Amino acid sequence: MKFSIIIPLYNKASHIRQTLGSALAQTCRDFEVIVIDDGSRDGGAEIVAAYTDSRLRLIRQANAGVAAARNRGIAAAQGEWVCFLDADDWLHPQYLSGLHTMITVSPETDAVASRFRPVDEAWEPLEWDLPDPSYTQIDDLPTRWMQGIPFFTGSIAIRRERLLGMQPCFPVGESHGEDLDLWFRLAELTPIVLLEQALTAYRTSVSGSLSSQHDAKPAPYLQRMRKRALARQPSDPVRHSMLRFVAQQHITLARLHAAAGRRLDAMKLLLETLASGWHIRRWWITLLMTTTLPGSWIQRWQTQREQQKVPA
Repeated sequence: MKFSIIIPLYNKASHIRQTLGSALAQTCRDFEVIVIDDGSRDGGAEIVAAYTDSRLRLIRQANAGVAAARNRGIAAAQGEWVCFLDADDWLHPQYLSGLHTMITVSPETDAVASRFRPVDEAWEPLEWDLPDPSYTQIDDLPTRWMQGIPFFTGSIAIRRERLLGMQPCFPVGESHGEDLDLWFRLAELTPIVLLEQALTAYRTSVSGSLSSQHDAKPAPYLQRMRKRALARQPSDPVRHSMLRFVAQQHITLARLHAAAGRRLDAMKLLLETLASGWHIRRWWITLLMTTTLPGSWIQRWQTQREQQKVPA
């Protein structure tokens, strides 16, 4: 079997039919779908259980979090390649076919991905026109991520053998950055081949989604990433990009603290990244804002920059 699609399910009954429909409608037919019900209480698991498609498996477990659910799916997978799909997202019918092409083009890689399309909660599934396929190879993921997010959890496939050697792939008990932790660790081991076609839809504002629940604290994976970076040789360019990525995330969080009036928390984050952030323009701008501007001004300024899509 070529692909295993792992879907963690927790209280997403309103979306699971659409999500499963998109997975089962793939033009590439060599796949299985594994739904890990993580203790849902809204009838979503019963919806999945009613399907009779032999390619679909339902595994139930007591609620243990999305990381534990994905790890269990990896252990149960039979495919050569493992894909992840959240229970409120959607796959274009050509998704697996596109990834299969990338695997053929770059047989040496252990990870392939596609672009994605952000959609809101009211979005209805539909197909869209695709540009001619092209691909890029990502050798320095931290730098590439800072230029713009190239893929997300629902648009990447990883060779199962590689994942089994990294288990537990997702840090259990974490629900903010647990996927980024895996992507960055993975990118330190293998290049990631990116298909420049948006072949998945990512719901950005689903009520109760994990991405909407984190607060303004550094995600645990950032500290682990910083530790791995410092273990590299000082001359290693990837060390620099890793430390710069961590610094940028701390700067963003420092602005959130400053906008909320938590100036001491903002200063603490800036000082923690002084060694790797002092040469970054955003670091100095954030320091100036934190020490001189009212929080309401910072919030207004940041909102305007985001609306204009101007980095600062």
